[in-house]
Amino acid sequence: MIKAFTKTIQVQEDDLDNLNHVNNVRYLQWIQDIAKDHWKEKAPKAIFETSIWVVKSHFIEYKKAAFLNDFIEVKTYIEKTKGAISIRIVEMTDKTTNELILKSKTEWVLLDAITNRPIRVSEDIITIFK
Repeated sequence: MIKAFTKTIQVQEDDLDNLNHVNNVRYLQWIQDIAKDHWKEKAPKAIFETSIWVVKSHFIEYKKAAFLNDFIEVKTYIEKTKGAISIRIVEMTDKTTNELILKSKTEWVLLDAITNRPIRVSEDIITIFK
C-alpha cells in the first residue's frame, strides 16, 4: 500500500484570479509545496542534505474550480520510481463535497546536491515513501 501525505489549505483572497476562483499558478505552487513538505518530513537528514529534486515535467488535469474560503485537501504519493526519476501524484479535493478539484502527475529528477547531476533513487529513499 502506498502511503499518502496530506494537508489542508483554505483558499485566501490572494489565491484567486480575475474570475474569482483559484489561479492555476497557485495550484502549481501547492503541487510543488506539498512535494517539498513530504520530502522534508520523510527524508533522513543525511539524504536530505546530499540530494535535491527538480521538476522534469508537470501534467495537471483540472476537474472543478475552488473559491474563496474553500477548504482543499491536498494529497500526494509516489506512484513509481525508476533510475533518477520519481512520478509523484497530487490530488486536490474539496473537503466539504469530497469532489476532485484536480489531479497532477509530476516527474521529479533526483540530483546530487554538490554536482547537480542526476543520481539513481536509492532503495533507502524508495523505502521511506512506501
